[in-house]
Amino acid sequence: MPQRVMLEGAGPGAQVPAHLTRVPISLIGTDTDYSDKTVKGKVVRKGPLVSLASDNFILKTVIEEEDSPPKASSQNPSINVVLFGALAEDFSQAVNQGDLVVASGFTVGRSPTFNKDKLHPFNLLLSGDDACVYVSRPPPPPDPRSPPASRRSSEVPKTKAPKYTYSRLDNLKAGSVVNTYGVVVFFKQPFKSRGTDLCSTLKITDQSNQRVGCTVFCEKLEDHPKVFQVGDIVRLHRVKVRIFNNSVTLLNTFGFSVLAFDGAEGGSMEPRTSSRSFHLDQEDRRTVEELRSWTTSQGLLPPVPTTPLSAAQPKAYFDLTCQLLAKAPIDSSCTLLRVWDGTRCAHTLLKVMVEQNVTEGPSSFSQARESLIASVLVYDNHVESAEQLKPGDFLRIYNLRAISGSSKVPGRSQSEGEGVDHLLFHLHGGTAYGRGIRVLPENSQDVQELKRVMEAVPEEAEDDFSEQDDSLPMEVWSTPPESPVAETTESSTERSCGHDTQPVTLSELKRSDPGRVHHVRVQLRSYEPRRLHQALKLYCSKCTKMQDVPDDELVAGLFSEASQDPEPCTFPWWALSGRVLRSGDSSTFPRRSPSVHLSTQLLCVDKARELVFLMGSTLEETCRLAAGYQNIVPVMSSGGHMTLLDLSAPFLFRGRKRYYGCKRCSEVAVREPSIGVELIDEKIVAEALGVQLLQFVLLMKLELQDATDTLDVFLWRGAESFFGVSAEDVAANQEAQNRIRQTMDSLCPAGGSAGERPWMDLCLTAYRAEVEAGHNQTCYQIFQSTVTKPASTPSDGSTPTG
Repeated sequence: MPQRVMLEGAGPGAQVPAHLTRVPISLIGTDTDYSDKTVKGKVVRKGPLVSLASDNFILKTVIEEEDSPPKASSQNPSINVVLFGALAEDFSQAVNQGDLVVASGFTVGRSPTFNKDKLHPFNLLLSGDDACVYVSRPPPPPDPRSPPASRRSSEVPKTKAPKYTYSRLDNLKAGSVVNTYGVVVFFKQPFKSRGTDLCSTLKITDQSNQRVGCTVFCEKLEDHPKVFQVGDIVRLHRVKVRIFNNSVTLLNTFGFSVLAFDGAEGGSMEPRTSSRSFHLDQEDRRTVEELRSWTTSQGLLPPVPTTPLSAAQPKAYFDLTCQLLAKAPIDSSCTLLRVWDGTRCAHTLLKVMVEQNVTEGPSSFSQARESLIASVLVYDNHVESAEQLKPGDFLRIYNLRAISGSSKVPGRSQSEGEGVDHLLFHLHGGTAYGRGIRVLPENSQDVQELKRVMEAVPEEAEDDFSEQDDSLPMEVWSTPPESPVAETTESSTERSCGHDTQPVTLSELKRSDPGRVHHVRVQLRSYEPRRLHQALKLYCSKCTKMQDVPDDELVAGLFSEASQDPEPCTFPWWALSGRVLRSGDSSTFPRRSPSVHLSTQLLCVDKARELVFLMGSTLEETCRLAAGYQNIVPVMSSGGHMTLLDLSAPFLFRGRKRYYGCKRCSEVAVREPSIGVELIDEKIVAEALGVQLLQFVLLMKLELQDATDTLDVFLWRGAESFFGVSAEDVAANQEAQNRIRQTMDSLCPAGGSAGERPWMDLCLTAYRAEVEAGHNQTCYQIFQSTVTKPASTPSDGSTPTG
């Protein structure tokens, strides 16, 4: 919109565009969009025109409201108006004190002189192409000696766009107000200052190789520089040069504005700004391109701006570009963010459990998606920023730290330098090293690239709890089974230990020293994981690491990958005591084998040892064959020799049971099983294949309560005796799974009050454990305790005996 000055006419409203509406001065604030609003007032004070630089001016005036529209305040307040550039110059020449003005295209900023001049707490700021001022004054009385004269033009022609000059960083003079360009070499996201403003800091450089700091104080987040990474280019207008500790610093002043550009060569020329109007000409574009070329030649751009989850390593600090899926408050100083970037972390990601009713966004996802979701714990001053985030936002999180979570088995210490499987991520408090969170615009190149990665992730099916065909292998706990319908029965526990120890309350237990055994009488308040299939883990007795059971989707993918374009394979001589069966040769299978169509290229049967080496089959085919063969070993060809699949897949199928090996501790080498062994079992096969056998275990975290306190305890080593089932049976047996589910439903009824939960007599051991690098705490574990079912109550209501 052109800059206009009405010098004569019936009134200032005559030429104001009809779509603009007037807002009273008394209602001016920072919480309203004024792009379609005007302010009307009388000029009661007009300051001088001040030159900031060549062809760049500023002028300050005060207007007072003479009349008020309906529903406005009865007061007639005054407000400071600050004009910049060519509009300030035109206003100085065309406007006098006492004129009525209508202003539009303005922004609102807090008045730094409010306590001194006692005017409005906010200023009107007019700059850029959208800023307009309409001015009128009563016409002078006619001169009877002069003939009628034509009216002067009521409109001043449109002024040319303001011409700005820019200072190099090595030519800055203390006390001057300048415009400048720079390449960002360090930045901090806006953080709360001691006053009401947010503060952000930059350090910039240019071809002069001077490095200059810049501090910006603005109340609104959107008014701060939108810098996303080192190497971005900023254009700063109206910053004041100060010398502090012998260093040059730039500080924002009246009319401050900033544009930010991608610093990469060939990047978009669209600036990042919250300003509704800005001027960008060919000379500005040339300046940005010159800085981009110089930035590249100096190596200022980081080689990898951010690190994907697939490359995250324990104890590392890194920047992450991701999408927010859900968030939930943990407490007043911590918020959980659940994020993903379309890549799979090399380490198992730890899921932090929270209540569903406090989660903003989905509380759960399909199992395949869960394996890609990272838990980010945001602390202290970043909690306020996290409160403004919405699920679906694209984020860049700066100085994020990867932390080893509960991957260590409770009670086991971990030496420095050992690998850790389970990761979660912390954004610690403070602003050191640029720590913070920034929402990225969806049209940014980084977000477009992130979307391409996410779209390449196969669309996973939702967890299917439907009834399975009896001819298919049973779904084990790697996929949640359907919850059985069963009556909730009274349950209790009894101790099987021989300790002669008097029961204590939980509050007394917490005051006791670690390393002792305690007896308690408690109720179960809650437990994790709520989806009980996640309690089944794989444990390596050699490296004492625990990991999740791989889900069927991952395993099926490994089988599919191994079956594509198989190389010719030579089977070891000792495996050829039977015969090699080829695809379509199913007539030679023993009759006990179920009918199955094989895509298998080779199947070698070692009849003497009941071993089947299966190559090129799918997971479904392998499971079907496992119903007819005692020991099936999936293999693939590597360099013409037989070898195992990736150890994320089972190395052995025995009926419905699957056996896994430890990637760290295994030294895979297919060897002949021990001669003379009459019975082949999983241990013999693992030894022959150089596999460190993983053990199925159950791991749960229980929250106990009594009248005095609550306490979190682990159920691990004693879990099998507690439930009366083995973890190996739970992995393959629906009845064993149902037994655990029914037990937990009886100990902690869904929606039940504390009075409906049975009391449990438990034996606990207390110990010190390292839960985070350099941080130890006291942990508690249940052992030598068993769930019991009380005898049925007689129909006459008498107490049962026996």
